[in-house]
Amino acid sequence: MNIALVSCDNLPGWEVDDNPLIHALENKGAIVHRPVWTDDIDWNQFAISVIRTTWDYHSRKNEFVRWSKTVPRLFNNPEIIEWNTHKSYLRELEQQGTAIAPTVWIAKNKTIDIEQELDRFGTSLGFIKPQVGACASDTLRFSNKSIDEAQEFLYRNTHQDMMLQPYLQSVETVGELTAVFIDGAYTHGVQKIPVKGDYRVQDDFGASDMPYEFTQEEIETMQKTLSAVPRHKELLYARFDYLRDNDGNLVLNELELVEPSLFFRHCPDSAERLAEAIIKHV
Repeated sequence: MNIALVSCDNLPGWEVDDNPLIHALENKGAIVHRPVWTDDIDWNQFAISVIRTTWDYHSRKNEFVRWSKTVPRLFNNPEIIEWNTHKSYLRELEQQGTAIAPTVWIAKNKTIDIEQELDRFGTSLGFIKPQVGACASDTLRFSNKSIDEAQEFLYRNTHQDMMLQPYLQSVETVGELTAVFIDGAYTHGVQKIPVKGDYRVQDDFGASDMPYEFTQEEIETMQKTLSAVPRHKELLYARFDYLRDNDGNLVLNELELVEPSLFFRHCPDSAERLAEAIIKHV
């Protein structure tokens, strides 16, 4: 059984997160390949293709979505990929009851009065990020003392859809809280804490991570959110990323359905469960 774990052409040599999954699949008799999504190959040769480390997709988003629609037996499926590669999905989830941070949605070639919006938020700290992005790209943390800098940053990014939110300082202490689901079931939680003074929770920037336990009520809330995803019953994996707001409540920062790290190292059984799910979907 040929199984593709789809990657990119500049994957760092230190990337080993998926090794437990590869070993679990091989132990079940699969032959694991790691093709690059931009390669000119016959994707029909694989019994199933699973997107794993296509970390460059955000800079070629439209091309990536078009590619996904040409690949047979792809997970997660192209409809989910198209929906999830633009953060406007958060707006849809909010309309259906999911808590997110207050957000101003800024369309391409548009701008806003940042000072006015901070006043409306009732905060002196703000955060700007793109609606298509990854690994903290094109983001800015700022205060009401650096409004001019923030306004200039926004002007420089009018070529893409952007979003403005209050800056939630808990990211520096509590960090970002991640919940992993495989084949529709919760498997484990992870707490990601940036280096002192930073807000970037990726290990690329020196952040640390450790196991985390969500409450049963929180997990049930996540399951309700998943039910709002297009074709959610076909989801092979999903990763929730939360922040705590100033009242300590969870607000959804991202719902990663395309190429998330699944932190197998914090739940050894999760790689086995994903391998079983992949083979089941063949």
